[in-house]
Amino acid sequence: MIDLSGKRVLVTGGGGFIGSNLVRALQRSGAEEVRVIDDFSTGYRQNLADVEVRVIERSILDDDALSDAMDGVDAVVHLAALGSVPRSIEDPRRSFTVNAVGTMNLLEACRRHETPHVITVSSSSVYGSNPNLPRTELDWTAPMSPYAASKLAGEGLTLAYGHCYGMRVLPFRFFNVFGPFQAANHPYAAVIPRFLQAALDREPLSVHGDGLQSRDFTYVDTIVDTLIDAISRQVIHSTPVNLAFGTSTTLLDVIEVLEGLLGREVEREFLPPRAGDVRASASDGVLLRQLFPDISPIGLDEGLQATLEWFRR
Repeated sequence: MIDLSGKRVLVTGGGGFIGSNLVRALQRSGAEEVRVIDDFSTGYRQNLADVEVRVIERSILDDDALSDAMDGVDAVVHLAALGSVPRSIEDPRRSFTVNAVGTMNLLEACRRHETPHVITVSSSSVYGSNPNLPRTELDWTAPMSPYAASKLAGEGLTLAYGHCYGMRVLPFRFFNVFGPFQAANHPYAAVIPRFLQAALDREPLSVHGDGLQSRDFTYVDTIVDTLIDAISRQVIHSTPVNLAFGTSTTLLDVIEVLEGLLGREVEREFLPPRAGDVRASASDGVLLRQLFPDISPIGLDEGLQATLEWFRR
């Protein structure tokens, strides 16, 4: 296990599903102090109920709160965001404000405090209508939703601060992360938790479109292992880095795996496609493997099994 003794780390959005998994991993790795800033507009305080962590319950749009959270930390992992393509279509201004302006606020606070290492998180959705597969970090971007545009703005700001102010930055692009603590009980829930909850409730699984749209699903422990490694070695890069390992799985494939884990068939309900949804998404994983050669991705079957067990509990 990587030893983070002496490290003080701030996680924005630490009450979210990825953030709460990261906080636990940071503590297991021996971090001296873990701080969280989260207004719990999308995350949940109970996600942190069993961990000792300093929680600042404020928005990343609050400059004073950010400054307080940032003071004296060795690394920042910026996960706070308003996720969901449909949410951004319904309220584009709020998504842009939190995701883009919030990232600007974060970077400004890091600049003022001379934070040694800053990791920010963008999304595979920035590739949008680009038909190239698998995607590399040098492929052109073509956002199809306000959410995707807001994440592209955030990663651009991260790189700009690195170039202009000499900040040590690492912008990741996440691809369809899933795992424990990912909520299914809200209108903007991601597809895997929605599928799992519906299957356990013996309700039809809602599939928007024909189910042949594909994603590079990434289990949350793979994300967390990579983030811990990045913090430990202070990895930086001059371009965004795709955090996915080159899988291409359709929604119908996911349902088949889930049926195998449950030992029974599940009912499917096909609905019209959603505006802003990308047809296919996959990373080539080459740059990620170069930067993080010791990371071994957890497969879909194993990740789904662990997530299903968490949902059952």
